[in-house]
Amino acid sequence: MSGGTVEHFEISLNTPAGQITTGIGVPTGFVPIASVVPLMRGLGAQVQTLEQEQVTASGQVISCRKGCSACCRMLVPLSAPEAFALAQAFDRYDETTKLALTARLDAAKRRLTEAGLWGRLTALAESQTPPSDEAVEPVNRDYYAVRMACPFLENDTCLIYHDRPSACRELTVTSPAALCDNLLSPAVRPVPVSVRVTTALGLLWAALTETAPRLIPLPLALDWARAHAEEQRREWPGTTLLDQALDQVWRYISQEFQRRKTTNS
Repeated sequence: MSGGTVEHFEISLNTPAGQITTGIGVPTGFVPIASVVPLMRGLGAQVQTLEQEQVTASGQVISCRKGCSACCRMLVPLSAPEAFALAQAFDRYDETTKLALTARLDAAKRRLTEAGLWGRLTALAESQTPPSDEAVEPVNRDYYAVRMACPFLENDTCLIYHDRPSACRELTVTSPAALCDNLLSPAVRPVPVSVRVTTALGLLWAALTETAPRLIPLPLALDWARAHAEEQRREWPGTTLLDQALDQVWRYISQEFQRRKTTNS
């Protein structure tokens, strides 16, 4: 986060995989919502490291390796803050990279339009009501059926790796890599996730703006952020963003504790 004078805090989170304690710096001035995204991703990464350590300690092996990109054919959801952060990252790229990525996004739009999915994805991104699992699941399945590689993927390498969405960061599996040819199969064993950062950020945005949580498909994210540029420029005190972001994280973790308790009982 950036924005003038910085106040430092130490945060402790008790998660189903263990506890993390970390120090963060938060600006006391006003900052846009995208400023909180790196902080939240950092917390999510630390929590997910605990999950992976717990899994490997039980004797399981994480199958994911560099160059494995089977999951890059799935529909990746972003929250509004993540879409704004991706748009800001895109603006920092050099012109050659921007042109190349724009061409790839245009090609993806054409293919999704031909498959009858672009309009459905747009309706999902612009929905004024919270997206339900019943509404999202058919879109997820139809998108996966196209087997289109992510427009940001080239030669099994992510072109926006350092700016990739939280959903991409959180997905790892312990099932054999060969099973990832069909990620919808119940045989695929994902590593548990204590905190879904996209969900927490989506709820944060909804609380701040008094609107419904947004679910923005990755191929539309840049267009969506540009169409909502005025919202992107809104600012809040950095400490307010931190307090409310952590509140959403704690709520999610509490629900995850309860879900695992119910599953294991």
